[in-house]
Amino acid sequence: MQQQLDSWIRAVIRWFGYIPNRDLSGWILLLAAVLAGVVVDVVITQIIRLVGRQRPFQTLALLRQYARWPFWLFMPSLFFLLATNVQSERFLRRHPVADKMAEVLFIVCTTWLVIQLLKVGEKRLILQYDTNDDEKLKQRKFVTQVRFFRRVVAITILLIGTSLVLISFQGSRKLGLSVLTSAGVVSVVIGFAAQKTLANLLAGVQIAFNQQIRLNDAVVVEKEWGRVEEINLTSVIVRIWDRRRLILPITYFVEKPFENWTRSDASIIGSIILYLDYNVPVDKLREKARKLAEDDPLWTGETFSVQVIDTLPTCIQVRILVSAPDSPSAFDLRCHMREQLIAFIRDEYPQGLPQSRLVLASELIPKEPEI
Repeated sequence: MQQQLDSWIRAVIRWFGYIPNRDLSGWILLLAAVLAGVVVDVVITQIIRLVGRQRPFQTLALLRQYARWPFWLFMPSLFFLLATNVQSERFLRRHPVADKMAEVLFIVCTTWLVIQLLKVGEKRLILQYDTNDDEKLKQRKFVTQVRFFRRVVAITILLIGTSLVLISFQGSRKLGLSVLTSAGVVSVVIGFAAQKTLANLLAGVQIAFNQQIRLNDAVVVEKEWGRVEEINLTSVIVRIWDRRRLILPITYFVEKPFENWTRSDASIIGSIILYLDYNVPVDKLREKARKLAEDDPLWTGETFSVQVIDTLPTCIQVRILVSAPDSPSAFDLRCHMREQLIAFIRDEYPQGLPQSRLVLASELIPKEPEI
């Protein structure tokens, strides 16, 4: 086959009026292989566009978004590698750079393409899952696991691709082989452990299986309330309520206690504390609070309570408990009921709030530090 290709190329060279030689024939073959790869890219791209116009597919859109450029480089590198395999031994001995370049380009392009295809597979799997809904705990659990394992597999493929590139060169062949052997893997693991990377990786595996946290979980960390925005291999990014980002090592959620408000259920009980005069009738306040809760769509109807939880020399402390579907709704429900209850007491029992305001003001004023 190689001789037949060489004779065809020599005939083409003569037809253009040049004198054929082995080097020129070899380079023309390599150039023709790259052009053939580009032609295949164009043909496949046009077919995908034609199919997408007739019937749009989400998978095709994801492939076009994430794997377009890796695919455009993969096909020419594949044809370039095939062309070097059919080259004559004399040409390869005279130009070893072409052979090495073909191997390295193919490995790099293949690694890049596989990593991007993994990302396409991840997006396709989680496309139908809504991670913004606190009630869909199983969906957020699945998305968290898929994203974590995609990153682990991508790192593994990148490690294998790097090793194959090192093997292709004579000077670094031993290093590449050592990475792929068990002894090399153990040494790499030990090195990672010395840098605490292994601890982060194991913590990520534990979180993926035990589900201490999931994407979009409502958590309280470092005295800040927020939602889990990203779970990476070494860190977790928490989006705080005021849109700041708190970046924590992933081992934080294994080694330190934290609050997860959506671990098994997103519903939560909110409390409203009022400091009132002794003359305020608690039964009337209870009736008004229940009516306000029943008229508010944020109340789930599961929990309601109005109790005097403490007595002070100048006032009583009343606590109102109401249930809400999630923490943001609980915060809004508490604010709504607090505002309307204060207005109710101010209008119906004008003497019910002045003392409570004085008590609150005295409690909120910070004391002077002792010198």
